[in-house]
Amino acid sequence: MVSQVNKNEIIYPESDGKPMADNTKQFHWIVTIKQNLDWLYIDDPQVFVAGDLLWYPVQGQPKIAAAPDTMVVLGRPKGDRGSYKQWQEDNLAPQVVFEILSPSNTSIEMAKKLLFYDRYGVQEYYVYDPDDNSLEAWQRIGDSLDSVSEVNNWVSPRLGIRFDLTDELKIYRPDGTQFSSYSEINQLLEQEKQRAENERQRAENERQRAEQANQQLVEMEAKLQKYRQLFGELPN
Repeated sequence: MVSQVNKNEIIYPESDGKPMADNTKQFHWIVTIKQNLDWLYIDDPQVFVAGDLLWYPVQGQPKIAAAPDTMVVLGRPKGDRGSYKQWQEDNLAPQVVFEILSPSNTSIEMAKKLLFYDRYGVQEYYVYDPDDNSLEAWQRIGDSLDSVSEVNNWVSPRLGIRFDLTDELKIYRPDGTQFSSYSEINQLLEQEKQRAENERQRAENERQRAEQANQQLVEMEAKLQKYRQLFGELPN
């Protein structure tokens, strides 16, 4: 018997019907920021990073939603989600949100996003316009998001990353390494993999040399024993 759909069930859509990006430049920055944040927290199982994922802050209110280009939730486990329902996530709001502008974004739309993130508890909010290399940042002070007056070389209090607007935007990890593109990350990971393989091979070679030396020692000891059996103890 096929079960009937509960007419009172509240549906939380997993898509807002909008594309993740309007152009290649916007897409590049969304992917770069999201993937580098994934990499930054790759060893921390309690940091959830998502791109273009619908966030529902209020249970029972599916019309109250936003889909940040990138969001970071410190304190929630990694894993797949169709959407981020805050009441199912220890009621933790994303602490850090990024938006990448495209020509289609209007000032009214961005003002509404700022109000949304302010109202629902975002701690840090960043808006980057790749067309004119401008970055706006807000940090929660008390109960509201306040604009950061000087964003060049600003360090995120939550993430520890630094923003450099000297030329094209550059973002640096806490250890000083620069955020890289997808291909650059792959190249770096391949280099790290090769270094690990070289180290493994070096250790294996050392192990083999130690085994060979030990085998030679055993053989010399056996020869010495035979000599002693034939000729007695060696003279002092």
